[in-house]
Amino acid sequence: MLGRFVSPLVGVLVVGGLWSAPAAQAAEVNLYTTREPGLIKPLIDAYTAKSGVTVNTSFVEKGLAERVAAEGARAKADVLMTVDAGNLIELVDRDLAQAIRSPVLEAAIPAPLRDPDGRWFALSMRARVIYADKALTDLTAVPYEELADPKWKGKLCLRSGQHPYNTALIAHYLVKHGSEKTEAWLKGVKANLARKPAGGDRDVARDILAGTCSIGLGNSYYVGLMRSGKGGPEQETWGSAIKVVMPTFAGGGTHVNVSGAVVAKNAPNRDEAVKLLEFLVSDEAQAIYAKGNFEYPVKAGAPIEPLLTALGPLTIDSVSIADIARNRKAASLLVDKIGFDN
Repeated sequence: MLGRFVSPLVGVLVVGGLWSAPAAQAAEVNLYTTREPGLIKPLIDAYTAKSGVTVNTSFVEKGLAERVAAEGARAKADVLMTVDAGNLIELVDRDLAQAIRSPVLEAAIPAPLRDPDGRWFALSMRARVIYADKALTDLTAVPYEELADPKWKGKLCLRSGQHPYNTALIAHYLVKHGSEKTEAWLKGVKANLARKPAGGDRDVARDILAGTCSIGLGNSYYVGLMRSGKGGPEQETWGSAIKVVMPTFAGGGTHVNVSGAVVAKNAPNRDEAVKLLEFLVSDEAQAIYAKGNFEYPVKAGAPIEPLLTALGPLTIDSVSIADIARNRKAASLLVDKIGFDN
């Protein structure tokens, strides 16, 4: 009887005759990100301090989708984080993301900034704004449509039309106005250029200061980077020399692009992945995005960096990020068709 009673317990006995339960595995989540480590570290540190969860971060400068696709079912990634709506849509289109439902994410992120099926979520925003000569004191509003107005002939500076920042705006224009009107608009914008499209957004500010042009397009976060001095004293001078006008589409709002994330299709720690995304739309995390890279929060009411507040209120256009992303190839083809960058 004693033998029959003891034998079922053999599997839980250890040397010394004492029972020991398996040690609980520490919670962790694996993050693959294209965002620079310096921007991500404050967010990860804050999450670990708050939750006790270890975040194993892999910086993937290029080819995020290719890497995850190659790893397949053995991939360790739980969360895939990247910049630009087109990159988020690519992860979905290549079947590398899974759908999740989270009341926290759905309450925090406006509908145009997330996938209706829960496969991707925006986490921060940057607006495509007008940089202008401070001498243009009466310039307080510029619809995107007006950039083709002949009154700006020889006064407009831009980076390449094929840069993702500009193809996204052109794709947005396509959704709003259709192909024929967008082509005519692009031709008008090209006719107004003061120089060949080149350089970056900060070079637009530099050229306005130099008198090469009077207005141009640039991302809002570059204004913060310049004016804060993070780019050095020369860029601080460029940022201080321009005024910023928040443009809108006629009858609509401002064009924005996003950084965002998805839960990987084969995430081994799915629940922890969702919790990390939910933290990233908290007031605490949204404030870190704003402070670290002068990005707009996606969550209404979250703190905004004062250098961005000074640019004026931001009202995002109602066109969904997904619709914009799916028109980017057509936008790129239009840029080439009219020889915009030539």
